[in-house]
Amino acid sequence: MVVQKDFVNKHLKDHENELELELDQIENERNIFRQALSEQIEQPNNHDLIQEINQWEQHSIDKIQQTAEENRQFIFTQMNKHFEKIEIDLNLLTNEIKEIRHESDFNELNLIDLRNKLEILQKKLNNPENISLKEDNSSSSLINSIYVDIPINLKWKQDAITVAGGNGQGQELNQLNYLWGISIDNEKTIYVADSYNHRIVAWKKDAKYGEIIAGGNGKGSENHQLSYPIKVIIDEVNDSLIIADWGNKRIVRWPRRNGLCGETIIKDVTCFDLIMHKNQYLYISDNEKHEVRRWKIGENEHVLVAGGNGCGNDLNQLNYPHFIFVDQEEALYVSDFRNNRVMKWKKGAKEGIIVAGGQGQGTSLKQLSYPQGIFVDKLGTLCVTDQSNDRIVRWIKGAKEGSIIAGGNSRGDAPNQLNIPIGLSFDDENNLYIADYENHRIQKFVVDN
Repeated sequence: MVVQKDFVNKHLKDHENELELELDQIENERNIFRQALSEQIEQPNNHDLIQEINQWEQHSIDKIQQTAEENRQFIFTQMNKHFEKIEIDLNLLTNEIKEIRHESDFNELNLIDLRNKLEILQKKLNNPENISLKEDNSSSSLINSIYVDIPINLKWKQDAITVAGGNGQGQELNQLNYLWGISIDNEKTIYVADSYNHRIVAWKKDAKYGEIIAGGNGKGSENHQLSYPIKVIIDEVNDSLIIADWGNKRIVRWPRRNGLCGETIIKDVTCFDLIMHKNQYLYISDNEKHEVRRWKIGENEHVLVAGGNGCGNDLNQLNYPHFIFVDQEEALYVSDFRNNRVMKWKKGAKEGIIVAGGQGQGTSLKQLSYPQGIFVDKLGTLCVTDQSNDRIVRWIKGAKEGSIIAGGNSRGDAPNQLNIPIGLSFDDENNLYIADYENHRIQKFVVDN
């Protein structure tokens, strides 16, 4: 019994020693923690969360600086063009003054006229009429954005210039074969969805021939092929093209330069038109499902933003939606093809409002006949391709009828005529480009100064 008692006492003593050591360890760890706490209190900037914020701050600054520089270069380009126009007008004024002074035949009215012209030039110098800065207060925005406006009183020469195709239907590099959507970059290169040639073609400014930059390998579903591509947009950030490959029911990303094949980024969608917004989202019109969805680029996330309630003409319905446009307020505009109207869906809206047409199919200025390409400026002025009326119509915000800005001279292939106009685009000088479907050409309507 004594042995057993000694064993128990020894065991308890060992256990107590173990507990004592563990307590010492805990106390030591406490001291280390206290030191760490003191350091954090004394130097809060070293905390991981603060470091994460610092990284975010630097990333944001880098992004802001990059965007600011891009915007500066854009403004420099636009201002140089603006100054050139002013200089031309100033030279005309100078010659007029010289002529009057030389002839010594002028009166007070002549002087008033000269002074008025000079004042107009002075106002134009610091107030370019088609450029403004727009603050975007959305959470995803880091910097102001630049929007180019189309003045309400702007007019275009009615005889257009053929800038791509126009050499009959075909597959040669100076030909097109039923083209649909078009996009224009800052260098005025035109990117064409040459649908029946199953290719995307780039036409540089003043070029006589286009260059195949995607597809062109016959109709097919392989990654180097396209099938009836219907729209192409430019992703400047990733230096790539995003293509609505309509016949394959997919969206394809294709390298913008020297790309041999594309990558499918969205499957199982009958996309008629697509538009990129803030380099984050793709808006896609699905003319089979009669809806428009917004897709997060690089993810499978998508939400319904218009239609989706079956085919119909109610305000919550669409009937073969074709072309779309998204403004800076994230309002969506849809050419509601078979309803002969253009609809506006505000962000988060459950139904749209009619902003053009909606009075049945017809030829009056209150009507549209199968509307296609659309563009909306920051004032809400809408330009729409009125397909079956072979004209381009402008609708001022809130107007009950539109006005013809191009075409409308019956169907034909003369410079002032169109034959089933489809896609529509503007360059940075407000020149108007039209995909003239049945004429297999792109027409450029130049601003009439």
